[in-house]
Amino acid sequence: MDLNLQGKTALITGASKGIGFETALRLVIEGANVAICARNEDDLTAAAGRILERTGKQVLCIKADVSKEENCERIVLQTVETYGGLDILVNNAGTSSAKPFEQVETETWQHDLDLKLFGAIHCSRYAVPYMRQAGGGAIVNVTASGAKTPSASSLPTTVSRAAGMALTKAMSKDLGPDNIRVNTVCIGLIRSDQIERGWQETSSELTWEQYSSKMGKQIPLGRIGDTDEAANVITFLVSSAASYVTGTSINIDGGASGAL
Repeated sequence: MDLNLQGKTALITGASKGIGFETALRLVIEGANVAICARNEDDLTAAAGRILERTGKQVLCIKADVSKEENCERIVLQTVETYGGLDILVNNAGTSSAKPFEQVETETWQHDLDLKLFGAIHCSRYAVPYMRQAGGGAIVNVTASGAKTPSASSLPTTVSRAAGMALTKAMSKDLGPDNIRVNTVCIGLIRSDQIERGWQETSSELTWEQYSSKMGKQIPLGRIGDTDEAANVITFLVSSAASYVTGTSINIDGGASGAL
């Protein structure tokens, strides 16, 4: 299937590792111009090197903390100045922060919302005019399946992610007339640096497949997901193959969520 991504320009936040990195790699393979953003310059350089090694193509690296609005404006402008426009935005920046309600300090609430919700708001605000100029575009907000059915001790992440889902739905209605599609992917248990560390620290005698099966006993598919499985869905959503898909939330969680 031709995804028609050749020559498109994409900006991905939180792209030095995990789902963001795999999405960047996939888009480069499909022929897109890609800018990757993260807070750690060494991690960005390493990610760009791995992409170059696997594809022979370079990506634009931008060090930035998207919890600050001025950085959101800067990364959009730098992407546009480098590639001449912007067609795709993947708001992926974020970390997992999960505690009981009474243990979450105000500062933690604020940081989580600034990074996950307002980061997406500000990046989208500065990206939309360039997408409108191009005749359309695609935005994917990366959220979490737990936002649909929050569990105990899941704050503030489930709240900020639920807000991201509402943001997605409202934006899709406002921006639809401009042919700008907005969707969200709701991530479940996906292989990450944090999960890798847990495996090495607690179960290093197990192979990854054994550890994945052990941790995935409550997941219908019976395992932890791989980052490329999430990246493939995101790549589809930003492509012309999903040209009539907007305002939706897609679970990438092996069937674990109790809500659609």
